[in-house]
Amino acid sequence: MRSVLFRETGSPPSVSSVISSPDPIPGLGEVRLRMRFAPINPADLNFIEGSYGRKPDLPATPGMEGVGIIDALGPDVSNINPGDVAIPLGPGGTWAETIVRPAADILVLPPSIDLQQAAMLRVNPATAWGLLHSRGQPPKGSWIVQNAASSAAAHCVISLARHLGLHSLNLVRRPESAAACLAAGADFVLTDDASAPAAAAAIPDFSPPSLAINAVGGDSALRLLNLLAPGGTMATYGAMSRQPLKVPNGLLIFKDLHLNGFWLTRWLAQLPPAEVRSLYSSLAALILNGTIHQPVAATYPLGNLHDALLHASSSARNGKILLDLQSPG
Repeated sequence: MRSVLFRETGSPPSVSSVISSPDPIPGLGEVRLRMRFAPINPADLNFIEGSYGRKPDLPATPGMEGVGIIDALGPDVSNINPGDVAIPLGPGGTWAETIVRPAADILVLPPSIDLQQAAMLRVNPATAWGLLHSRGQPPKGSWIVQNAASSAAAHCVISLARHLGLHSLNLVRRPESAAACLAAGADFVLTDDASAPAAAAAIPDFSPPSLAINAVGGDSALRLLNLLAPGGTMATYGAMSRQPLKVPNGLLIFKDLHLNGFWLTRWLAQLPPAEVRSLYSSLAALILNGTIHQPVAATYPLGNLHDALLHASSSARNGKILLDLQSPG
C-alpha cells in the first residue's frame, strides 16, 4: 500500500513524499480500513510544518480525518463488518491507502452517505458544533458573528447556526465570497473592514450577539469584540492574519467580555467517549439530510500529492482539497 510520509518538518510540498509498504494486518480488537478520501486541512499543513499544537513523532504520516471501507477484522471484533463505511475517531495518519485502528475508535456510518462529505466529518462540523456551544447554546433567535466566513469551518458554523435557530452575521475578506455564505444559510454577510460595525448596526432586527467566533486575530478580532453584547464571549480557533489579539482594557472592564480559545483535539479529549460517538452520529445524520455540506474544490490521486498540497495552500480556492486514496494515479 501507498502512504504519505514526512521525515522532517518544513514546507509540506518539500518534505512530504509517497512511499510503498506492506498492507498492515489488524490485531486483536482491531480493524483495517481501505481509505477512500481524506481532506487536506490547514491543521494538516501546520502539522507537517511543525507549527501545530501537537508535534509530530517523526517520521510521520499526516491526515487528521478521512473515510474508508472496512476490509479486514482482527480477532475479537463485533458489531463491525467488512464492507461497512466508517471513519476513524482516534489519532491521525489517514493519508494512506490502508490503515489499522482499534475497533473502539471506529464509527460506522450509514452506507448511503456521500463519501467525500463523510471524509470531512471529523474536523469542521465538530469544530463548528463546539464553537457554537462555547458558553452553552445561545438562545434561539439570537445572533452570532464570525470572521473568515468563507472558510469550510465557517460554512459549517453557518449551517449549524441555522439548524439551531440562530441568526448569523458573517464577515468576509473578499466581497465575492458573500454568495457562497448566503447559499450556506447566512443571514447577512459584510466585508471585514472598518465599515462593518456601522453596517451591522443598520441591519433590521439585529441585536448585539453574545457569541463571536474568531479565526483571524488582529483588527478583524477587534471588530468582533466591538460588535459583542456586554458579557459576551469571543471564541478563537485560528489566527489567519498571524496577528495577535488587540483587546482594549475598556472592553474587558466596561463590557465584561470573555475570551476563550478552542482546540478541537483538547475539547474532544474532555468529553466521555460515548458523548463523542453520539456527537459524530448526530453530525453524520445532518450530512445525510443535507444540512451540512462542505464544498470540494478538487480531488487529487496520491501520485499528484505535490500539486494537491500546493492547491490546498492557496487562499484562492473555493472548497476543500481531497486526496482520492484509491485512485490509481
